[in-house]
Amino acid sequence: MASVKSGGTGAWLAGARLRTLPAAAGPVLAGGGLAWEAGGFAAGPFLAALAGALLIQVGTNFSNDYSDFARGADTADRLGTPRVTQAGLLEPGAVRMGAAVSFTLAALFGVYLVTVGGWPIVWIGAAGILAGICYTGGPWPFGYHGLGDLFVFVFFGPVAVAGTAYVQLSRWAPEAVLAGAGAGALATAILVVNNLRDRETDAAAGKRTLAVRIGPTATRVQYSVLLATAAAVPPVGAAAGLWPPGALLASAALLLAVAPLRTVWSHGDPRDLNPALAATARATGAYGLLFALGCLP
Repeated sequence: MASVKSGGTGAWLAGARLRTLPAAAGPVLAGGGLAWEAGGFAAGPFLAALAGALLIQVGTNFSNDYSDFARGADTADRLGTPRVTQAGLLEPGAVRMGAAVSFTLAALFGVYLVTVGGWPIVWIGAAGILAGICYTGGPWPFGYHGLGDLFVFVFFGPVAVAGTAYVQLSRWAPEAVLAGAGAGALATAILVVNNLRDRETDAAAGKRTLAVRIGPTATRVQYSVLLATAAAVPPVGAAAGLWPPGALLASAALLLAVAPLRTVWSHGDPRDLNPALAATARATGAYGLLFALGCLP
Protein backbone atom coordinates (compact mmCIF):
# COMPACT_ATOMS: atom_id res chain seq x y z
CA MET A 1 0.00 0.00 0.00
CA ALA A 2 3.02 2.25 -0.32
CA SER A 3 1.42 4.19 -3.19
CA VAL A 4 -1.93 4.70 -1.43
CA LYS A 5 -2.47 8.24 -0.19
CA SER A 6 -3.51 8.57 3.44
CA GLY A 7 -7.16 9.55 3.68
CA GLY A 8 -7.68 9.36 -0.09
CA THR A 9 -10.01 7.34 -2.27
CA GLY A 10 -7.44 4.57 -2.56
CA ALA A 11 -7.35 4.21 1.22
CA TRP A 12 -11.13 3.85 1.38
CA LEU A 13 -11.12 1.30 -1.42
CA ALA A 14 -8.36 -0.61 0.36
CA GLY A 15 -10.39 -0.59 3.57
CA ALA A 16 -13.48 -1.82 1.75
CA ARG A 17 -11.44 -4.84 0.57
CA LEU A 18 -13.21 -5.20 -2.76
CA ARG A 19 -11.64 -8.60 -3.40
CA THR A 20 -13.84 -10.06 -0.65
CA LEU A 21 -17.07 -9.03 -2.39
CA PRO A 22 -17.44 -12.18 -4.53
CA ALA A 23 -18.08 -14.06 -1.29
CA ALA A 24 -21.09 -11.82 -0.66
CA ALA A 25 -22.31 -11.76 -4.27
CA GLY A 26 -22.08 -15.51 -4.99
CA PRO A 27 -24.85 -16.68 -2.63
CA VAL A 28 -27.22 -13.94 -3.80
CA LEU A 29 -26.62 -14.93 -7.43
CA ALA A 30 -27.43 -18.54 -6.54
CA GLY A 31 -30.66 -17.46 -4.85
CA GLY A 32 -31.58 -15.41 -7.89
CA GLY A 33 -30.99 -18.40 -10.15
CA LEU A 34 -33.28 -20.57 -8.07
CA ALA A 35 -36.00 -17.91 -8.17
CA TRP A 36 -35.66 -17.72 -11.95
CA GLU A 37 -35.91 -21.49 -12.30
CA ALA A 38 -39.06 -21.43 -10.16
CA GLY A 39 -40.58 -18.75 -12.38
CA GLY A 40 -40.58 -16.05 -9.71
CA PHE A 41 -37.50 -13.95 -10.44
CA ALA A 42 -38.07 -10.30 -9.47
CA ALA A 43 -35.38 -7.81 -10.45
CA GLY A 44 -36.12 -5.24 -7.72
CA PRO A 45 -35.85 -7.55 -4.70
CA PHE A 46 -32.91 -9.41 -6.26
CA LEU A 47 -30.90 -6.22 -6.85
CA ALA A 48 -31.79 -4.90 -3.40
CA ALA A 49 -30.63 -8.17 -1.81
CA LEU A 50 -27.39 -7.99 -3.80
CA ALA A 51 -26.74 -4.38 -2.80
CA GLY A 52 -27.54 -5.13 0.83
CA ALA A 53 -25.22 -8.13 0.91
CA LEU A 54 -22.34 -6.18 -0.64
CA LEU A 55 -22.82 -3.27 1.76
CA ILE A 56 -22.93 -5.57 4.80
CA GLN A 57 -19.69 -7.15 3.60
CA VAL A 58 -18.03 -3.74 3.21
CA GLY A 59 -19.33 -2.67 6.60
CA THR A 60 -17.99 -5.86 8.14
CA ASN A 61 -14.59 -5.25 6.55
CA PHE A 62 -14.39 -1.73 8.01
CA SER A 63 -15.67 -2.95 11.37
CA ASN A 64 -13.10 -5.75 11.53
CA ASP A 65 -10.33 -3.37 10.47
CA TYR A 66 -11.19 -1.02 13.32
CA SER A 67 -11.85 -3.66 15.97
CA ASP A 68 -8.75 -5.77 15.25
CA PHE A 69 -6.61 -2.64 15.49
CA ALA A 70 -8.28 -1.55 18.73
CA ARG A 71 -7.73 -4.99 20.26
CA GLY A 72 -4.09 -5.16 19.17
CA ALA A 73 -4.61 -8.08 16.77
CA ASP A 74 -3.35 -6.07 13.77
CA THR A 75 0.31 -5.16 14.09
CA ALA A 76 3.28 -4.50 11.84
CA ASP A 77 3.82 -8.29 11.82
CA ARG A 78 0.60 -8.86 9.86
CA LEU A 79 1.15 -11.41 7.07
CA GLY A 80 -1.75 -10.43 4.85
CA THR A 81 -2.57 -7.20 3.08
CA PRO A 82 -1.99 -4.34 5.55
CA ARG A 83 -5.16 -3.03 7.17
CA VAL A 84 -5.86 0.66 6.68
CA THR A 85 -6.18 1.52 10.38
CA GLN A 86 -2.97 -0.22 11.38
CA ALA A 87 -1.14 1.22 8.37
CA GLY A 88 -2.24 4.76 9.28
CA LEU A 89 -4.06 5.28 5.99
CA LEU A 90 -7.33 6.12 7.73
CA GLU A 91 -8.00 7.36 11.24
CA PRO A 92 -9.74 4.82 13.53
CA GLY A 93 -12.76 7.11 13.88
CA ALA A 94 -13.07 7.40 10.12
CA VAL A 95 -12.95 3.62 9.69
CA ARG A 96 -15.62 3.18 12.32
CA MET A 97 -17.74 5.79 10.52
CA GLY A 98 -17.20 3.91 7.24
CA ALA A 99 -18.62 0.81 8.87
CA ALA A 100 -21.61 2.73 10.22
CA VAL A 101 -22.38 4.32 6.84
CA SER A 102 -22.13 0.97 5.05
CA PHE A 103 -24.44 -0.75 7.51
CA THR A 104 -26.91 2.16 7.36
CA LEU A 105 -27.06 2.00 3.57
CA ALA A 106 -27.58 -1.77 3.79
CA ALA A 107 -30.45 -1.15 6.21
CA LEU A 108 -32.07 1.26 3.73
CA PHE A 109 -32.14 -1.45 1.10
CA GLY A 110 -33.47 -3.71 3.81
CA VAL A 111 -36.43 -1.37 4.38
CA TYR A 112 -37.49 -1.97 0.79
CA LEU A 113 -37.03 -5.72 1.19
CA VAL A 114 -39.17 -5.67 4.32
CA THR A 115 -42.03 -4.18 2.27
CA VAL A 116 -41.65 -7.16 -0.05
CA GLY A 117 -40.89 -9.99 2.36
CA GLY A 118 -42.25 -8.83 5.71
CA TRP A 119 -40.88 -9.30 9.21
CA PRO A 120 -38.60 -12.28 8.48
CA ILE A 121 -36.39 -9.89 6.52
CA VAL A 122 -36.11 -7.60 9.54
CA TRP A 123 -34.63 -10.42 11.61
CA ILE A 124 -32.35 -11.63 8.81
CA GLY A 125 -31.02 -8.15 8.07
CA ALA A 126 -30.56 -7.20 11.71
CA ALA A 127 -28.81 -10.50 12.44
CA GLY A 128 -26.50 -10.04 9.44
CA ILE A 129 -25.45 -6.54 10.51
CA LEU A 130 -25.06 -7.58 14.15
CA ALA A 131 -22.91 -10.54 13.11
CA GLY A 132 -20.73 -8.23 11.01
CA ILE A 133 -20.15 -5.95 13.99
CA CYS A 134 -19.68 -8.67 16.58
CA TYR A 135 -17.32 -10.81 14.51
CA THR A 136 -14.37 -8.90 15.99
CA GLY A 137 -16.19 -6.14 17.89
CA GLY A 138 -18.37 -5.85 20.95
CA PRO A 139 -17.82 -7.27 24.43
CA TRP A 140 -17.56 -10.89 23.22
CA PRO A 141 -16.30 -11.01 19.61
CA PHE A 142 -17.20 -14.49 18.40
CA GLY A 143 -14.39 -14.50 15.84
CA TYR A 144 -11.96 -14.47 18.77
CA HIS A 145 -13.60 -17.57 20.25
CA GLY A 146 -13.50 -19.97 17.32
CA LEU A 147 -17.06 -19.36 16.11
CA GLY A 148 -16.31 -17.33 12.99
CA ASP A 149 -16.44 -20.38 10.74
CA LEU A 150 -19.95 -21.30 11.88
CA PHE A 151 -21.31 -17.79 11.45
CA VAL A 152 -19.77 -17.39 7.98
CA PHE A 153 -21.22 -20.72 6.87
CA VAL A 154 -24.71 -19.83 8.09
CA PHE A 155 -24.92 -16.22 6.91
CA PHE A 156 -23.04 -16.62 3.61
CA GLY A 157 -24.76 -19.92 2.94
CA PRO A 158 -28.33 -20.96 3.77
CA VAL A 159 -29.38 -17.52 5.06
CA ALA A 160 -28.10 -15.60 2.03
CA VAL A 161 -29.31 -18.04 -0.63
CA ALA A 162 -32.67 -18.87 0.97
CA GLY A 163 -33.26 -15.23 1.95
CA THR A 164 -32.65 -14.05 -1.61
CA ALA A 165 -35.03 -16.67 -2.97
CA TYR A 166 -37.62 -15.80 -0.31
CA VAL A 167 -37.90 -12.10 -1.19
CA GLN A 168 -38.70 -13.15 -4.76
CA LEU A 169 -40.81 -16.27 -4.27
CA SER A 170 -42.51 -15.30 -0.96
CA ARG A 171 -41.80 -18.80 0.38
CA TRP A 172 -38.95 -20.62 2.02
CA ALA A 173 -37.45 -22.97 -0.55
CA PRO A 174 -35.79 -26.16 0.76
CA GLU A 175 -33.69 -26.33 -2.39
CA ALA A 176 -32.27 -22.89 -1.53
CA VAL A 177 -31.15 -24.13 1.88
CA LEU A 178 -29.27 -27.01 0.26
CA ALA A 179 -27.73 -24.72 -2.36
CA GLY A 180 -26.72 -22.46 0.50
CA ALA A 181 -24.73 -25.28 2.05
CA GLY A 182 -22.46 -25.30 -1.00
CA ALA A 183 -22.09 -21.53 -1.12
CA GLY A 184 -21.53 -21.35 2.63
CA ALA A 185 -18.87 -24.05 2.50
CA LEU A 186 -16.84 -22.07 -0.03
CA ALA A 187 -17.28 -18.80 1.85
CA THR A 188 -16.07 -20.52 5.00
CA ALA A 189 -13.08 -21.87 3.09
CA ILE A 190 -11.98 -18.27 2.49
CA LEU A 191 -11.94 -17.66 6.24
CA VAL A 192 -10.12 -20.94 6.83
CA VAL A 193 -7.24 -19.89 4.55
CA ASN A 194 -7.10 -16.51 6.26
CA ASN A 195 -7.00 -18.05 9.72
CA LEU A 196 -4.45 -20.68 8.73
CA ARG A 197 -2.15 -17.92 7.48
CA ASP A 198 -2.62 -15.84 10.64
CA ARG A 199 -2.64 -18.72 13.12
CA GLU A 200 0.58 -17.80 14.92
CA THR A 201 0.01 -14.04 15.03
CA ASP A 202 -3.62 -14.55 16.10
CA ALA A 203 -2.54 -16.85 18.92
CA ALA A 204 0.00 -14.27 20.10
CA ALA A 205 -2.73 -11.61 20.13
CA GLY A 206 -5.18 -13.82 22.04
CA LYS A 207 -7.42 -14.32 19.01
CA ARG A 208 -8.51 -17.95 19.45
CA THR A 209 -9.84 -18.73 15.97
CA LEU A 210 -10.78 -22.28 15.11
CA ALA A 211 -7.45 -22.64 13.29
CA VAL A 212 -5.63 -21.68 16.49
CA ARG A 213 -7.70 -24.16 18.47
CA ILE A 214 -7.42 -27.21 16.20
CA GLY A 215 -3.96 -26.69 14.71
CA PRO A 216 -2.63 -26.50 11.16
CA THR A 217 -3.18 -30.09 10.03
CA ALA A 218 -6.82 -30.21 11.09
CA THR A 219 -7.33 -26.78 9.49
CA ARG A 220 -5.99 -28.11 6.19
CA VAL A 221 -8.41 -31.03 6.46
CA GLN A 222 -11.22 -28.59 7.19
CA TYR A 223 -10.42 -26.63 4.04
CA SER A 224 -10.40 -29.82 1.97
CA VAL A 225 -13.74 -30.98 3.39
CA LEU A 226 -15.33 -27.61 2.68
CA LEU A 227 -14.23 -27.74 -0.96
CA ALA A 228 -15.52 -31.30 -1.27
CA THR A 229 -18.86 -30.25 0.23
CA ALA A 230 -19.24 -27.38 -2.22
CA ALA A 231 -18.44 -29.69 -5.14
CA ALA A 232 -20.93 -32.33 -3.98
CA VAL A 233 -23.97 -30.09 -3.44
CA PRO A 234 -24.87 -29.39 -7.13
CA PRO A 235 -24.93 -33.06 -8.21
CA VAL A 236 -26.82 -34.07 -5.06
CA GLY A 237 -29.51 -31.47 -5.71
CA ALA A 238 -29.70 -32.32 -9.40
CA ALA A 239 -30.05 -36.04 -8.64
CA ALA A 240 -32.87 -35.23 -6.20
CA GLY A 241 -34.62 -33.11 -8.81
CA LEU A 242 -34.32 -29.92 -6.74
CA TRP A 243 -32.75 -27.97 -9.60
CA PRO A 244 -31.97 -28.58 -13.28
CA PRO A 245 -28.88 -30.54 -14.36
CA GLY A 246 -27.38 -27.29 -15.64
CA ALA A 247 -26.65 -26.30 -12.05
CA LEU A 248 -23.86 -28.88 -12.17
CA LEU A 249 -21.89 -26.05 -13.77
CA ALA A 250 -21.31 -24.72 -10.25
CA SER A 251 -19.03 -27.62 -9.42
CA ALA A 252 -16.72 -26.48 -12.21
CA ALA A 253 -15.90 -23.43 -10.08
CA LEU A 254 -13.91 -25.75 -7.84
CA LEU A 255 -11.28 -25.92 -10.58
CA LEU A 256 -10.28 -22.45 -9.38
CA ALA A 257 -9.59 -23.97 -5.96
CA VAL A 258 -7.18 -26.69 -7.14
CA ALA A 259 -4.10 -24.47 -6.89
CA PRO A 260 -5.18 -23.03 -3.49
CA LEU A 261 -5.74 -26.54 -2.17
CA ARG A 262 -2.25 -27.51 -3.20
CA THR A 263 -0.86 -24.40 -1.54
CA VAL A 264 -2.79 -24.99 1.68
CA TRP A 265 -1.16 -28.42 2.00
CA SER A 266 2.35 -27.59 0.79
CA HIS A 267 3.15 -23.97 1.72
CA GLY A 268 6.19 -23.16 3.77
CA ASP A 269 5.81 -19.44 4.41
CA PRO A 270 2.34 -18.38 5.63
CA ARG A 271 2.55 -15.46 3.19
CA ASP A 272 2.30 -18.03 0.40
CA LEU A 273 -1.37 -18.35 1.37
CA ASN A 274 -2.25 -14.82 0.24
CA PRO A 275 -2.80 -15.87 -3.42
CA ALA A 276 -4.73 -18.93 -2.20
CA LEU A 277 -7.02 -16.64 -0.22
CA ALA A 278 -7.78 -14.49 -3.27
CA ALA A 279 -8.30 -17.54 -5.50
CA THR A 280 -10.75 -19.10 -3.03
CA ALA A 281 -12.75 -15.85 -3.01
CA ARG A 282 -12.89 -15.93 -6.81
CA ALA A 283 -14.06 -19.54 -6.70
CA THR A 284 -16.86 -18.55 -4.32
CA GLY A 285 -18.13 -15.85 -6.68
CA ALA A 286 -17.82 -18.12 -9.70
CA TYR A 287 -19.73 -20.87 -7.86
CA GLY A 288 -22.77 -18.67 -7.34
CA LEU A 289 -22.64 -17.27 -10.86
CA LEU A 290 -22.33 -20.68 -12.53
CA PHE A 291 -25.09 -22.09 -10.34
CA ALA A 292 -27.38 -19.24 -11.41
CA LEU A 293 -26.51 -19.68 -15.09
CA GLY A 294 -27.18 -23.39 -14.79
CA CYS A 295 -30.69 -22.64 -13.53
CA LEU A 296 -31.57 -20.59 -16.61
CA PRO A 297 -33.58 -22.30 -19.35
